Amino acid sequence: MKKILITGGAGFIGSNFINNVFKTDLNWKIINLDILTYAGNPANLDNLAHRFLDKYEFVHGDIRDRPLLEKLFFEKKIDGVIHFAAESHVDRSIDSPHEFVKTNVEGTVSLIDVCTKYYKSFKKSSEFRFLHVSTDEVYGSLGTHGYFTENTPYDPSSPYSASKAASDHFVRAYFRTYGLPVVITNCSNNYGPYQFPEKLIPLIILNIMEQKTLPVYGDGKNIRDWLYVTDHCNALIKVFKKGVPGETYNIGGNSEQKNIEIVNLICKIMDRLEGRKHGSSQKLIKFVADRPGHDRRYAIDSTKIKTELGWKPEYEFEDALEKTVIWYLENKKWVKSVKTGTYLEWIKKNYNR
Repeated sequence: MKKILITGGAGFIGSNFINNVFKTDLNWKIINLDILTYAGNPANLDNLAHRFLDKYEFVHGDIRDRPLLEKLFFEKKIDGVIHFAAESHVDRSIDSPHEFVKTNVEGTVSLIDVCTKYYKSFKKSSEFRFLHVSTDEVYGSLGTHGYFTENTPYDPSSPYSASKAASDHFVRAYFRTYGLPVVITNCSNNYGPYQFPEKLIPLIILNIMEQKTLPVYGDGKNIRDWLYVTDHCNALIKVFKKGVPGETYNIGGNSEQKNIEIVNLICKIMDRLEGRKHGSSQKLIKFVADRPGHDRRYAIDSTKIKTELGWKPEYEFEDALEKTVIWYLENKKWVKSVKTGTYLEWIKKNYNR
């Protein structure tokens, strides 16, 4: 059984990934290292420890804690790392850029540095992998045409994307300088279950549930390529198992949407599912001042991962969006715990934070 260290596994993508691993019955033991910030919710992985006693272990800790990292690597005999841990919300990065440097840059460097020490002294194996999960935002903004490829120059616009770009460069440098077998993925916007409601799709869903204003930046015509989180998780497993060390793989959903189109579609889905009058939710839409440095368009070219690793997205956008809306409607207890912050009290009580 391979022992895989996953950082940030209680967050949105990490928790979906771990749940997906157990559904696909991979012969892995997951060691989940997470500091449990506001977006790291233990309820995202509810009952895993009880259902998979020999295959799941949670460790509360910081990726900047070198003694803890060394203990985990050398005592657990780690066979690979999947690095999700990151501060990820652009608006928060504008308000507090230093927090993003601490986690995304300093934390990543701490992690890969200890990983390299371990790999060189103990676990030098052709099967060892360090998978660094990153974002398409490192590439900056596109015009009306074209796509981001793995060779697109980096041009980050926000403190968040700058911090992720720096972490990508450090990971790549550790491959070239020290020979750490790394693979990097840059993905488009994810959506699906367990996403913290600061992000566009869950924010709109929950605001409609509570009949609150639906804020839309600028003219609402900023375009993103949307990727259902389950498709992303399947791609990450492919890259982790088959990716070539030193290579980067772009992962996109092949589903470009304007922000206002997504908001309107969620309104229609919610009105239908909740039995509201058609068009009633759209009356809640309010255009607000645009975010500083708001990139106009992102779009991913996923040709490389499709041709080399045989991955492609399985979910159509509208179908997966409706699945997402239904998940939030059916998981109001989770929603309430996030909205009220009660899970943060649970974290404080159990981990003395």
